[in-house]
Amino acid sequence: MKPAITLLAILAAAQGITALKVPQNVRDFYQRVKVGRCEGSDKLKGGFFDRSGKNEKAQWSYCQKSVAGQAIFLHGPNTFANMDIDCDGDLSDPGDGRCGSSEDTQGQTAFVDQVRKVSKNKIKDLNANIHPYVVFGNDREDGGPTFNPQKYGVKPLSVMAVVCGEKLIYGIWADTNGDDGPPVVGEASISLATACYGTKAINGNSGHDESDVLYVAFTGEDALPGPRTKWDAKNFKEFEDSIEEVGNRLIKRLK
Repeated sequence: MKPAITLLAILAAAQGITALKVPQNVRDFYQRVKVGRCEGSDKLKGGFFDRSGKNEKAQWSYCQKSVAGQAIFLHGPNTFANMDIDCDGDLSDPGDGRCGSSEDTQGQTAFVDQVRKVSKNKIKDLNANIHPYVVFGNDREDGGPTFNPQKYGVKPLSVMAVVCGEKLIYGIWADTNGDDGPPVVGEASISLATACYGTKAINGNSGHDESDVLYVAFTGEDALPGPRTKWDAKNFKEFEDSIEEVGNRLIKRLK
């Protein structure tokens, strides 16, 4: 089997894809908090959907079970969330073209002004084909449920942890769910989703349907990317490597 493993490694490197093994403490956290529902003071806000559809139920919530004041994650009944695909942001570089099938792409992310500031104008916005980012929080003007992570100490562009497909990926909080449909949760940039599930399974209109993805946002200033962050990275791996040190420190909170 060694040649096959080598071939997979070569293909992954060629595509600029990298992922970390899930540490034991994160595995334990995943299994422990997945069970049951998020209730009482652990549930910061509920009433969200994991996917759109007339037969779906609004049973998903922003939860702080076991990590109150330290982190927030998406939770459903005995499950987590799925992964829809986001292609918003800088559209000048279309990558390999898979975002072309997206039907709701927007030309900027939620924190575009902050991106320009922290990158010292090296980039005009994040590129979904390069930057692993998470859509987290819900903004609406139609009376539906909303959630602003900033009210609980999560900073824009802070580092997040995503457990998907037996992998650990670090991303940043860079976008929010709007009111162009039901109040849904569970979405990430196409580069992050590709690191999780590969190019064949992921495109701008096709994500990961199973609700087994753990998205964790961390509170506090120390969750922000450091000065080594390669905002002007040319590929996913270059950016991911530049936030790995911060991510490795943050996941120690998951106990």
